[in-house]
Amino acid sequence: MLNRFISLSPLIGKGSRGFQGPALLSKRQSLLKSGAKNKTMSAKPFKVLITHPEVPQSGIDLLKENCELVRVESVPTNRAELLQKIRGVDGILWGGHEALNAEALDAAGPQLKSISTMSAGIDYVDLDEVKRRKIPLGHTPTVLDNAVADLAVGLLIAAGRRFHEGRKKIETDKWENYHLNWMLGQDVRDSVVGFYGFGGIGQAIAKRLSGFDIDQVLYTTRRRVAKDIEKELNAKKVEFDELLAKSDFLVIAAPLTAATQGVFNATAFNKMQKTAVLINIARGKIVNQNDLYDALKSNRIFAAGLDVVDPESLPPTSKLLTLDNIIILPHIGSATNRTRSDMATIAAHNVLRGLAGERMLSPAY
Repeated sequence: MLNRFISLSPLIGKGSRGFQGPALLSKRQSLLKSGAKNKTMSAKPFKVLITHPEVPQSGIDLLKENCELVRVESVPTNRAELLQKIRGVDGILWGGHEALNAEALDAAGPQLKSISTMSAGIDYVDLDEVKRRKIPLGHTPTVLDNAVADLAVGLLIAAGRRFHEGRKKIETDKWENYHLNWMLGQDVRDSVVGFYGFGGIGQAIAKRLSGFDIDQVLYTTRRRVAKDIEKELNAKKVEFDELLAKSDFLVIAAPLTAATQGVFNATAFNKMQKTAVLINIARGKIVNQNDLYDALKSNRIFAAGLDVVDPESLPPTSKLLTLDNIIILPHIGSATNRTRSDMATIAAHNVLRGLAGERMLSPAY
């Protein structure tokens, strides 16, 4: 996936995987060093804040060659420490999901030139405030598509085939396999899989599911995807109500916006098939969790698999956790060693490009 970014920039030094070498080419080095006009000869051109101590080394190595690094050491992030260490920095690699808002930007100061998150979603960023200050902002979509898609397929199968309920049967010694219809689940084969949101992650999921001999892909988005993608994935754009009514499995893969928040509510669940399985790998607030609980408890829909919830962390007393027909994961869609390293690499390049006055590899706006 990183190779897709290489073609965007001839300035990136290539390593063994095409993107990981810490060396920067001479053009970028000269651009960065030009920022040191008001610095001492011994100082590195720019100061960059790393907001989380667990940012992978691949990103750190890229930044430290030309930048003085300041690191937030607390886990979870201590806001006071972050606001103290952010003062006077030129760039920020925002490694967690702390609010990136006017408070943080004010604390940094007017010299701030470049920011990149280490995430695809940026709902924790006050984007209007960043734009108002004309600060370049990067993020790291696309590179996590494969990891999230793999997990989504796992959730889809696990929820449809009742993995969580089966584990509980074992733990409570309630094997009932003398019944012929014990623990029957939903087939992926010949199913209609719907997508609410059909960008890179949704399409990566659909590609994987094509190997399971599904019948058709339906999707609801603001804009139709390219015809060649529709043909490849046997996909058809439909209105939301049709998506709800016809999907055997329904995957939420849309960003959280004012328009998508809470759209999966009692009204939506009442339009779904009783055998339907809901999967959410996007953002927790897209689903009204009280209504989801009622739909699952009453068997209005068959099951759900969630990698995202609201709030995160989900309280251990949440009534969702009392249900047999739901699988909940702690937002680990991109949590693989390779993916996190790649995210740090792209975020670091975003920061460096912003400092050098270049277009970021993956701009957020």
